[in-house]
Amino acid sequence: MGKARAIGARTKPPGTPAGARVSRTKPNLNPFEVKVNRQKFQVLGRKMRHDVGMPGVSRARAIQKRNQTLLKEYRERGKSNVFRDRRLGEYSSCVSPEEKMAQRFALEQQRQHEKKNIYNLNEDEELTHYGQSLADIEKHHDIVDSDSDTEDRGALSAELTAAHFGGGGLRKTSQQPDQEGERPRSRKELIEELITKSKQEKRERQALREGTLELTEQLDRDWREVQALLARRAQPPQDGDRPERPQPDAYDVMVRELGFEMKAQPSNRMKTEEELAKEEQARLKRLEAERVQRMLGQGADEKRPTHVSADDLQDGFVLDRDDRRLLSYRDGRMDVQGELSGEASDGVNAEEEQGEEPSEEDAEDSSGSDSHSDLECDEESEDGDSRRPEREQRQTPRDRAAGGGREARDAARAELPYTFEAPESSQDLKSLLSGKSAEQQILVVERIRKCHHPSLAEGNKAKLERLFGFLLEHVGDLAADDPPDLVVVDKLVGQLFGLCQMFPDSASESVRFVLRDAMHEMEGAIEAKGRAAFPGLEVLVYLKVAGMLFPTSDFWHPVVTPALVCMSQLLTKCPVLSLHDAVKGLFVCCTFLDYVALSQRLVPELINFLLGILYMATPNKPGQGYTLVHPFRPLGRNSELLLVSSEEDTATWQRRSLSLRWASGQTAQTGTEANHTRLSCLAVCLALVKRCVRLYSTLPAFHEIARPLRALLTQHLAHRRHPPELQELCRSTLADMEAQGGCYQPLICEKSKPVPLKLFTPRLVKVLEFGKKQGSSKEEQERKRLVHKHRREFKGAVREIRKDNQFLARMQLSEIMERDAERKRKVKQLFNNLAEQEGEWKALKRKKFKK
Repeated sequence: MGKARAIGARTKPPGTPAGARVSRTKPNLNPFEVKVNRQKFQVLGRKMRHDVGMPGVSRARAIQKRNQTLLKEYRERGKSNVFRDRRLGEYSSCVSPEEKMAQRFALEQQRQHEKKNIYNLNEDEELTHYGQSLADIEKHHDIVDSDSDTEDRGALSAELTAAHFGGGGLRKTSQQPDQEGERPRSRKELIEELITKSKQEKRERQALREGTLELTEQLDRDWREVQALLARRAQPPQDGDRPERPQPDAYDVMVRELGFEMKAQPSNRMKTEEELAKEEQARLKRLEAERVQRMLGQGADEKRPTHVSADDLQDGFVLDRDDRRLLSYRDGRMDVQGELSGEASDGVNAEEEQGEEPSEEDAEDSSGSDSHSDLECDEESEDGDSRRPEREQRQTPRDRAAGGGREARDAARAELPYTFEAPESSQDLKSLLSGKSAEQQILVVERIRKCHHPSLAEGNKAKLERLFGFLLEHVGDLAADDPPDLVVVDKLVGQLFGLCQMFPDSASESVRFVLRDAMHEMEGAIEAKGRAAFPGLEVLVYLKVAGMLFPTSDFWHPVVTPALVCMSQLLTKCPVLSLHDAVKGLFVCCTFLDYVALSQRLVPELINFLLGILYMATPNKPGQGYTLVHPFRPLGRNSELLLVSSEEDTATWQRRSLSLRWASGQTAQTGTEANHTRLSCLAVCLALVKRCVRLYSTLPAFHEIARPLRALLTQHLAHRRHPPELQELCRSTLADMEAQGGCYQPLICEKSKPVPLKLFTPRLVKVLEFGKKQGSSKEEQERKRLVHKHRREFKGAVREIRKDNQFLARMQLSEIMERDAERKRKVKQLFNNLAEQEGEWKALKRKKFKK
């Protein structure tokens, strides 16, 4: 404080009251303390914030700021009652005064309509009902009988008003005698008379109202009669004068249609997969139980007739069906045989459809107690065969029911069971499916899947995973048969797909195991003989099934990728030695194209194999533009395997799909069949080439690879004497190649930038500048700069805290000095008072002593 006074800063003393004024005069600065920041060069546009440093002014401002903030907090440190202005928008500078007032008014209205005041009605608001105030209705001023007239509602008679509100008029009347000398009437008599008059007036008003209603009805009837006479019927317009009705637009038609549409009805929730599986299993078990009962004949107890008494009047008899016979004649006589045969057939059909079991009467007939079988045998021996048709026509209903029951049991035995146990081996599955048609095999597999759903029991998942492997093996066995049962294989693929969707991991492992086994066999044959033959039809079917079960467009797949490698090995390492090998190779090519249809992967092995097949269909002549590679040879025993020299076979050939039964290798072919198979192989090869051209039309690499195909087709096949269909197919393939050939640019090497000569790059050394830290990277310099800035800020903060503590210490010292000064003043005042009292006491004592 002393230092501040030394420099002339007139600050507010610590002990001054809050309302006291402090002089704001500019402090007197010592010229020796003023620091001037000079610039060596004057830069245009640069602003200097501190041209002249005035420490006295800055120190006075710092003290003033501490008085406004730190001193205020110090003085209010022990206070808990702080006044805070919580008015809406008071400290918000972005809200105008009008908006503040509007928001405050809205908040006030909201507080008035809070939940606690939901039943408090404001006095300003008046609630009404049909235009009448609820406050007036609650007073019950207008209670009128329902039979009274609405016009006189609320009006009281003068006598009633005088009696109730006249101030005791009845009492005065009863006390005063009548002028004519009659006795005065009592209050009871007056009230009875008043009631009688009121009832009389009510009856008169009611009669008047009824008369008014009758007159109104009569007037309405008379008006209808007059209106009918006054009405003029308009003449119907002629056809030419009829105005045309405006046609409704599309919006009106749609609105009317929506009006007549059926409204949506609430439906039940969708059941989960577990609930559906449980319901399906319960249904199959119930159907199997019913089938077993029908097969054993144990279903008759439910419909066994009850005991009928002799006194029963048959009151509860109900006619279930119409048993009346239609009267028919044949050759002038009644046709009884047709009626009986019709009834018998109806009974048998009904039992077959409903699955009814034989009744109790059938059991009695079979026991032989009342069947009279001995008499029937005697009659048959006596009458002979001539009477047999007549006896058959006269069969009883019991005999017909017995025959129908036996037929129902036979049908139940022949019926397919509804529940099956999960097979534990492939032999169990073969025993379940052997001897059954394709539809029955599909049904058996479906019921096995439904009865052993994974959600029904704990071990069902493992059972169905094994079922996939067994079913895959069964498919291979069907394909290996002679002839292969491809129809059943095609239908079983759907069941394989369903199991694959449920258990993809186990399904992929099973398919990989089959493909791995086939690849190991082929590698063993190559190591032993140097070449390998095409595998059996079951392996080809496995490759086809793998493409149908798993996605083929993935860049890498654990099943599809090995299958692609397997097919590539088949096309490159298996030579074509017979027609069977050609058919198998073309099947592999078709499967290959199905695999790459979406991904459009270029397969050179496929193009090479198609080129070899086309070369086998041409005579061995040296050509330009193409070269054969393994497994094909330009010259040799099988170089002209698909060449057809018979013109008769060429003329009789018709283009059909190439059957896979020729790929089995176990079917002998005649010369004509062999030539037809060669032509079919050529047609399939040309179709595959055309498909490749369309599939790889956007790939420039394919057109480079397909040049040998174009040369072979142009030089040999286009000029051969082939059937018209093959020639047309060859021409269309060449046309597609030529059309797609102009849509791409040939492959060229990528142009690379020329490599420059080696030059000695000069070493750049950073020049050291005075006053800057060198020898570090940019990141290190940035880190050092931040550390320096942090250290500087830290020192400034410590300096400010030290000054704040010094300021608080001065304030505390000033308070202590003020308290000490006040205490000294009070003590001095007390001493003065005591001295005065002591002087007065001594003076008083001196006066007494003098006396």
